[in-house]
Amino acid sequence: MPSPLLSDFVKAYDVRGLVPEQLNVDVAWALGAAFAQTVVGPESAPGVVIGHDMRPSSPELSRAFAAGVTAHGLDATLIGLCSTDGLYYASGALDLPGAMFTASHNPAQYNGIKLCRSGARPVGQDTGLADVSALAQHLLDSGVSAGPAETTQGQVVERDLLGDYAAFLRGLVDLSGGRRLKVVVDAGNGMGGHTVPAVLGTGTGLPELPLEIVPLYFELDGTFPNHEANPLEPENLRDLQAAVIKHGADIGLAFDGDADRCFVIDERGEPVSPSAVTALVATREVAKQVAAGTPAADVAVVYNVISSAAVPEIIAEQGARGVRTRVGHSFIKAEMAREDAVFGGEHSAHYYFRDFWFADTGMLAAMHVLAALGEQDEPLSSLTAAYSRYAASGEINSTVTDAPAATATVRRWAAERGAEFDELDGLTATYAGTDDAPMWWLNLRASNTEPLLRLNVEAADQDTMTQVRDDVLALVRGER
Repeated sequence: MPSPLLSDFVKAYDVRGLVPEQLNVDVAWALGAAFAQTVVGPESAPGVVIGHDMRPSSPELSRAFAAGVTAHGLDATLIGLCSTDGLYYASGALDLPGAMFTASHNPAQYNGIKLCRSGARPVGQDTGLADVSALAQHLLDSGVSAGPAETTQGQVVERDLLGDYAAFLRGLVDLSGGRRLKVVVDAGNGMGGHTVPAVLGTGTGLPELPLEIVPLYFELDGTFPNHEANPLEPENLRDLQAAVIKHGADIGLAFDGDADRCFVIDERGEPVSPSAVTALVATREVAKQVAAGTPAADVAVVYNVISSAAVPEIIAEQGARGVRTRVGHSFIKAEMAREDAVFGGEHSAHYYFRDFWFADTGMLAAMHVLAALGEQDEPLSSLTAAYSRYAASGEINSTVTDAPAATATVRRWAAERGAEFDELDGLTATYAGTDDAPMWWLNLRASNTEPLLRLNVEAADQDTMTQVRDDVLALVRGER
């Protein structure tokens, strides 16, 4: 059988492929061997830390990857079941490059690999992944499956870091002194079912917190028997929303498959915008820095172009500096490192922390929301209202045959209405507003992989947002 074509499923930031047609033990071995030679070798790191999620294929694939690593004289530290942010913790704490076997929220027939350098620094196409893919393809095409090996092969060791990960997060956000909260958590049969009992409960021997956890789908099952572990899709939140209301809970949390993203539901069963969570956490992180003696003006927070306009407003109100960047974790992480930013948030519910090696962790963001809620007596809907200032459309995709032409049409339409423009990521048009005409902004971005335009609209009120959204969609879709 011919070797799989790695370029079909080695993406911009990670590996995502069908098992076993694309990603199998031979491919995993080759990728491990290539990672050891191209990324790890130049760093002179002694080894690689490797974790995996609950998918049925993950243990076998991770061990094959480890075999490729050890064939080139490096040690492999296997930490077993973990969330993606658990792997980032291991990479940071052990100062080792890492590999996480997961396909995140993808359906059951997929698996994948997220790679990082020591200290959880990202590996993408421009930072080593292309070299890994090219060498692995060469190894596969050459029929190499057990070498060439160094004279001395590396060792495989196993470590359980779940308790250390939980204790580390507990050290960053103190949840012990707040009022008692009832928290419904939907793990979607993903890794949240493994990490929530450890971090928010007493599963690893940590002291009990003033939290009553109501679990939904904590059983680890990579076939996802209840719903896909993708909280970005509204239908995957319905069970959590219903459970919050049924149990009279204070808050609901939904994690994706590898538990690096977290979505928040308020006591009414209504989703809390990730932009509102970004603003809330940013406020807390800025205050923490100021309390430690850092002037607010020296504190940076990163956000992307489709975050709510409330995010930079609230950052500025804290006296801190907002840094706007493109959509995508590689851009957020690079900008955070460049600015030494204390926090970064994306509207996709990825949250990044300087105290966590600039990596993203949904669990730490959830802990900040729980702490903020527990420190006062108002319900979550009241607490987050201050961070939810505008009406937003959410991201709307449209299939187009000529994205540049459609974008140019929208630009002309917006220019006629007095908008100003930037092209940091796609086209952003902003109308500042007057006494008679409310503020609005839109962002129109082309997909890198599909014939799609992605539209986000926000405005000062619902009617204005609806009008702008509908007018622009009609233009994009050629309906006027």
